[in-house]
Amino acid sequence: MSQHILILGGDGYLGWPTAMYFSQRGYEVTVVDNYLRRHACNEIDVGMLYPVPTLQERAKIWHEHTGKEIKVVIGDLTDPEVMRSLFDGSVKYQWAVNPEFTGIPETVVHYAEQPSAPYSLMDYKHADITITNNLRVTNNLVFAVRDFSRDTHIIKLGTMGEYGTPNIDIEEGWLEIEHKGRKGKFLFPRQAGSLYHTTKVMDTDLMWFAVRMWDLKVTDLMQGPVYGNETEESAIDDRLKTLFNYDEVFGTVVNRFVVQAVAGYPLTVYGQGGQTRGYLNIKDTLQCVHKSTETPADKGELRIFNQIMETFSVKDLAEITKRVGDKMGLNVEVKSIENPRKEAEEHYYNPTYQGLVNIGVEPHYLTDDVMEQMLRVAEHYKGNIRNDVIFRGVKW
Repeated sequence: MSQHILILGGDGYLGWPTAMYFSQRGYEVTVVDNYLRRHACNEIDVGMLYPVPTLQERAKIWHEHTGKEIKVVIGDLTDPEVMRSLFDGSVKYQWAVNPEFTGIPETVVHYAEQPSAPYSLMDYKHADITITNNLRVTNNLVFAVRDFSRDTHIIKLGTMGEYGTPNIDIEEGWLEIEHKGRKGKFLFPRQAGSLYHTTKVMDTDLMWFAVRMWDLKVTDLMQGPVYGNETEESAIDDRLKTLFNYDEVFGTVVNRFVVQAVAGYPLTVYGQGGQTRGYLNIKDTLQCVHKSTETPADKGELRIFNQIMETFSVKDLAEITKRVGDKMGLNVEVKSIENPRKEAEEHYYNPTYQGLVNIGVEPHYLTDDVMEQMLRVAEHYKGNIRNDVIFRGVKW
């Protein structure tokens, strides 16, 4: 029988491409979402590059093209009973070809979180939404797995932002320390730079607690900023493209720069642009999750990978965008603006990120050809771009 993959946050930027990726490869896929991100975008009036059908509509389009079913559940996972219904068979599907319960999932991919650092710091209400959603969902998940299926492998999307920018090399999740003649292995010190990233640190602690207490199997993927919107599966039909934000609240930096270049809006480099992070193509997110599924963590193991493929400073990304955009005749302008964030603009940054390559991930790199492809997609939807939503100046 096919493995059952449960994707929490299946409507999101990463969730929907992950669902198609696994479905295409013969897995039984169930996705759950409550449209939190879409509602948040509507609430603060930030546009997406193109309209995206509902989750039910996308599952139907996918089935029409492939004959494969992606079951859809619309529900709020902060409610423990909604989470538990996904494991005890009482779940109610909003779209399914075969409405019978697929069974307890062998793997759960946990994307179901408010994903934006600026959103988490807009004010105390948005901070509360972030903390309440992110921690409740994670807590409900570990208790559901404890109570119904301790053999289920949890893959949680963490973030490299949990580490901050320490003045030492960043290991893959763990650090061996010698202190007063004794040695021990500990989670690598965390120093998150936003409230959103702080909730991800708390997620890791919740998972580590569940692993120690109940011998759960967890892989925590410390992911860097993702770029791109096209995957092999979305090429089937434009309506299957994933959500794509270009605003400062929900858009990742490469995606923002791509749209700014096409719109004739100066690239928004915060401060001097020396902020260095690890990046990866959306196609590599799918590979990383798939390879982690194929080689699960052991019982009683919190396995951590740093999910990046290469590092760039913000200045580097602006230069790549300008170089490729200028060749296309876009006359890209780069503008340094006052940094709205409290962060180091020049710092040491040397993360280890070999583990995922060791289990079979084949990296895609941010070449000029890849950048041009993204710019071409943005050009196609240029008429949808709203310059007024690109930068709002959320500060912390």
